[in-house]
Amino acid sequence: MAMPVTPINEDTPQTKCSTSFDNTTSSSSSSSTSVCTNIERNLKNGDLYVGQWDKSRPHGHGKYLWKDGSMYEGEWFQGKTEGQGKFSWPSGATYVGAFKSGYMHGTGNFTGVTAGDTYIGQYSMNERSGKGMRTYVNGDSYDGEWKKGTQHGQGRYVWKNHHIFNGSWKNGKISGSGILNWANGNSYNGEWEQGYPCGKGEYRWADGGYFVGVWTKQSGNIQQGIYHPPTSFASPQRDPQVDLLRALLSCKISQGETVPAFPTHKSIRWSDKFEELLSSNGSRTIRSTPNHINGKNATYAWEDNHNSSDVGRSGNNPWVPREIKKQGETISRNHKNYELMLNLQLGIRHAVGRPAPELKSLDLKASVFDPKEKVWTKFPTEGSKNTPPHASCEFKWKDYCPVVFRTLRKLMFKVDAADYMLSICGNDALRELSSPGKSGSFFYLTHDDRYMIKTVKKSEVKVLIKMLPAYYNHVRAFKDTLVTKFFGLHCVKLTGTTQKKVRFVIMGNLFCSDQYPIHKRFDLKGSSYGRTTSKPSSEIDETTTLKDNDLNYVFRLRKSWFQDFLRQVNRDCDFLEQEKIMDYSLLVGLHFRDSNLVHYEGSSSETSYTSDGTPRRHRADMDQFVCDPNKWASIKLGMNMPAQVEQTMNRKSDYSNDELLSSPVGGGEVFDVVLFFGIIDILQDYDISKKLEHVYKSMQHDASSISSVDPKQYSRRFRDFILKKFSQDL
Repeated sequence: MAMPVTPINEDTPQTKCSTSFDNTTSSSSSSSTSVCTNIERNLKNGDLYVGQWDKSRPHGHGKYLWKDGSMYEGEWFQGKTEGQGKFSWPSGATYVGAFKSGYMHGTGNFTGVTAGDTYIGQYSMNERSGKGMRTYVNGDSYDGEWKKGTQHGQGRYVWKNHHIFNGSWKNGKISGSGILNWANGNSYNGEWEQGYPCGKGEYRWADGGYFVGVWTKQSGNIQQGIYHPPTSFASPQRDPQVDLLRALLSCKISQGETVPAFPTHKSIRWSDKFEELLSSNGSRTIRSTPNHINGKNATYAWEDNHNSSDVGRSGNNPWVPREIKKQGETISRNHKNYELMLNLQLGIRHAVGRPAPELKSLDLKASVFDPKEKVWTKFPTEGSKNTPPHASCEFKWKDYCPVVFRTLRKLMFKVDAADYMLSICGNDALRELSSPGKSGSFFYLTHDDRYMIKTVKKSEVKVLIKMLPAYYNHVRAFKDTLVTKFFGLHCVKLTGTTQKKVRFVIMGNLFCSDQYPIHKRFDLKGSSYGRTTSKPSSEIDETTTLKDNDLNYVFRLRKSWFQDFLRQVNRDCDFLEQEKIMDYSLLVGLHFRDSNLVHYEGSSSETSYTSDGTPRRHRADMDQFVCDPNKWASIKLGMNMPAQVEQTMNRKSDYSNDELLSSPVGGGEVFDVVLFFGIIDILQDYDISKKLEHVYKSMQHDASSISSVDPKQYSRRFRDFILKKFSQDL
């Protein structure tokens, strides 16, 4: 089985800077055009990098040489090996093929140190996974399916002595149905388990005699059967059990060479501060290449005398892209929740990666939704039969309704299991948001912003499990639903005297976009009491979540999108009302077109700006944007939606609920934006605590202005608010 692998030309000159990265290179690198330069950098730890560079990290094509002799040459994306590349070990072993987030991931070709040791096929997170062919040093070969680095599925193994097995494998051993043909003409066709006949099978001799029977699990022992002698001559004395076991001794499965160290085990750490990465006398610029940003020529290069501490300061270059601040604090080794993060990543890797029956249908049995449907796994530090050794504390891991969430991920939301694990369990740490929410929950973001992990209370777990059948049916019926996408529900139980339990829910992040960074974000409930951001204006930035009373825009959607939006809001609110859910929000993110470019007085640009720095665009720009066929593929309800916002001013500064919901005064500035929105926080039912909160606050404030109201009233008020703040573009 031959699989094509893109070759790496080691003689390719490192002098041309790519201005864009094709979708076929990697899934992440399709994001945008980038300003980059070709450089040679000696790192303080003795490593060397030569290649394209962007924003203090490799980006494009480059070569990295470790001081121990390991080397990677190929494509990079934002400081990580991603795309097609070649990795070579000091021993002489090489891998040529696809990389993703630093892992061998995709189709590749591994060549071992000793001649004859090769693998051509598919990889997933460094391990052989999928279809592939391996040849071994001793002359054996295997062509078939792999999982987690071992033969798993259907495959054909050929021994050097010409024995051949064709059939089913499990965890590197013959298991299931298959036929083994020996070079002398004998054969066994039947059921196997752990490398031995187990179940019904037929052992046939080359002279025509055969035995049909049932083998047990005790290493090929015969339970019962009938011997059929050859018809051409007198039958010799035979013991099929002895003959078969003796024949199996010549059918050992080769283990082959092991990879010395995976590429992800080789440390590559790019400092956020440029000058901390480089040695004082070891950096020089090879060449700087002009690039284009919105049709404007720009050169972006580090000269030998450049003051690296000025990286990203706006005064250096009128066209330098402005970095958008990322939310949260990276959970480093000294962080108080570092061990908890490790536990979470270990648990997710185990839950997603463990063998499970193949999912073929969205129709699930009622039993998989049962609240008692949960799986406990113990993670001792020294490891166990099913779990790896680890450096964290000992803990227990619980999966709630694993079949339901696996179906949601794979069949409903089309999430690849390997990509899911890479996002949450890869080399990069999670980021913890700076402060917990009002409920006391903590939020964590994956490094690629795809997923948000929230700690939840036991009561919220009960709400989600209770509503899970209705939620499953709702997201199945309405593909464009705006309600939160749930990917998993788990619990970490720390061992020892504390016996602390931390429950997590994993959700999709509404604001995950490489192309459109979020500049303003709003959490909107449709109520007014307490719905003002407490931060002073000087501290508000693009990571600040504003609230209802801070909203000074009306959102205008194109006619068909506006109608789809209202229709889906009604469906989602009906669902939440039926499940007695309240206190949910519409989370809205705004990307102002082209505001990622810093504008300076005297620079040439078609973009004009208001006094507060918001970019002002013309209607023709939006029409051109919407008509671009390349943009349409990424536009979905609530995601990447081009729209216009009109800046407004409410009638009074002291908001009562009626004034908040009334039509705002229009006539303000109009801006072209890209909108992201969805309904979040759907795990609060109208329990006794919320009923008491409603009674208490109603005695002090207008009952219609507070958040805590019964689900029916909450739903009606939420829809009314949407109708006031969203409108059809004229």
